[in-house]
Amino acid sequence: MEKKYFGTDGIRGRVGQSSMTPTFVMQLGWAIGQILSQQNKKKVLIGKDTRSSGCLLETAIQAGLSAAGIDTYTAGVMPTPVVAYLTRTMHFDAGIMLSASHNAYVDNGIKIFSEYGYKLTDADEVAIEQMLEKNLTVVDAQALGQSFVMENVTEHYIKFCKKIIPKNICFKDLKVVLDCANGAAFMLAPTIFTALGMHVISINNQPDGININTQCGSTCPTMLQEAVKKNNADLGIAFDGDADRVIMVDENGDIVDGDELLFIIAYHQTLN
Repeated sequence: MEKKYFGTDGIRGRVGQSSMTPTFVMQLGWAIGQILSQQNKKKVLIGKDTRSSGCLLETAIQAGLSAAGIDTYTAGVMPTPVVAYLTRTMHFDAGIMLSASHNAYVDNGIKIFSEYGYKLTDADEVAIEQMLEKNLTVVDAQALGQSFVMENVTEHYIKFCKKIIPKNICFKDLKVVLDCANGAAFMLAPTIFTALGMHVISINNQPDGININTQCGSTCPTMLQEAVKKNNADLGIAFDGDADRVIMVDENGDIVDGDELLFIIAYHQTLN
């Protein structure tokens, strides 16, 4: 079956149009909730990036999930990888990230993760789309899903990042520039890199709801290149809006692309 709404990375579109209206997102939440209910699953984690539409869509998807009897746990602004990690390690039945990744603020999207922290299979997405075509019904009042707010949840991810770094590696003399794209990594990335002992210089870390990805981040690394050279940094890292991808620059401000990064990772693996 050809999918109507799901693309290569969830559902994405212009806010207020087509698949990014509050009505559609509520219906989507209900459809997801129906699939989970059939599997006797109950708990969903929700994160978002810094877009101005995040709260609107979060409320809408919570309403749909609640109507299906699913409890929601909102964790606020956090990178997509953190939603995937926490979904698995904190034993949620699914995770939802509200973000349009590297797109401008006028767009938004919904990325859905299984209980294992992986993206949904094609079969899962087809099942959700089929459920979308049905009429929304509401469970009895006593069975409605409840909403909970999670605080300081990213501490778990910070501990994870610190734990996976070998103890014989020291970063105390490393100066790094982080371009946070005014997005989901604006607080967490500097916190993690500082906790690892690096000297951190952060740029584009003042989101206002509409400046996400605007002439910054992984799709526009010019500012990062200039900041690395200006501050005599050892390297620079630019995230996209939901911080599930990066581009790096070396000490000269030259871009190190994805192919080069994959080679470095693969080569490192051969040494261990």
